[in-house]
Amino acid sequence: MVRSFTDLPLTPAMRDAIAGAGFSIPTPIQAEAIGPILEGRDLIGCAQTGTGKTAAFAVPTIERLTGAGPRPSAGVGSGPRALVLAPTRELALQIAETFDTLGGARGLKTVVLIGGEAMGPQLAGLQRRPDVIVATPGRLFDHLERRTATLGSIRIVVLDEADRMLDMGFAPQVERILRVTPLDRQTLCFSATMPPEVDRLVRRHLVRPVRVEVGTVAKPVAKVTQVLYPADGLKKTPLLLKLLGEERGRTLVFTRTKHRADRVARAVLAAGHRVARLHADRSMSQRREALDGFRSGRYRVLIATDIAARGIDVPEIAHVVNFDLPGTPEDYIHRIGRTARAEASGRASSLAAPEEREQLRAIERHLGHPVPRAAGSSH
Repeated sequence: MVRSFTDLPLTPAMRDAIAGAGFSIPTPIQAEAIGPILEGRDLIGCAQTGTGKTAAFAVPTIERLTGAGPRPSAGVGSGPRALVLAPTRELALQIAETFDTLGGARGLKTVVLIGGEAMGPQLAGLQRRPDVIVATPGRLFDHLERRTATLGSIRIVVLDEADRMLDMGFAPQVERILRVTPLDRQTLCFSATMPPEVDRLVRRHLVRPVRVEVGTVAKPVAKVTQVLYPADGLKKTPLLLKLLGEERGRTLVFTRTKHRADRVARAVLAAGHRVARLHADRSMSQRREALDGFRSGRYRVLIATDIAARGIDVPEIAHVVNFDLPGTPEDYIHRIGRTARAEASGRASSLAAPEEREQLRAIERHLGHPVPRAAGSSH
């Protein structure tokens, strides 16, 4: 049984990098996935959100690229040998940061290829012969079409948040990208859920994969305290402001639309809270500034659409508020999974209007029990 990173066959350099990053003991997904990946096995990793999936593939990928494990690849700097696909720009940037943190001291170079940013710096990054490409499918597909990126030297492919990528309509690009990578690559697929379309992708592209499933897939982290507040549309903003006044921690608020995110943010700002917005109409620099500010504490409240529901690793989010209920139970799980990360506890409040009754029923059927009502309320 793996109880410590010292129980894993990691190099002293990686153990030093892990310690420097502040990791002490491996999470369950890390404990079970790192060994098979180091052995060169294809792998399917299923785990709740917030359980450390990024390090679960970054640690062994870096080790393999720098000489650990079977079939050592060419040396650092010989060209891109690992490709990580992620559904959103924010998640891609976070993954690249993890690779830089854990592999930078060993000379590992990473380039990020995402939409919403100029091609020029990305082309310059590709010309520096990076070891790792971290990309969103759409932008990488653009580079392949322009022949500014080639994938013939790729040895390891990681599909992170695979279910979300397919939900967002990236299946054709993902299929095309996989077809132009070598057949003898190692392929790793990480996903919080395993819907039929992900299962079909896995059957087509992974060879005798090890399956690692930690906890109950697509169920909330146990340390999230869920509370439902029945409230019609006009009462939601005052109720949100009341909740923000009662609790002082970092709060992430989800709205259904970009327009509502803007409107709610104005009300929160007028109430005296430091607030930022995150949605698809914001530029990449604005989105990065909002996330960095929320992460650093410059903003206490972040108002977001579902673009931020997955893969945004902001520590110590005390409270997630569903200002609007999401359209699917899976999105509910991923939203509230932004709190109670890395074994911490957290609170998730949902403001449910009468017209959201069907969404609430679907969420409760998925959970297998009612969402606990706030004291004094009925619905």
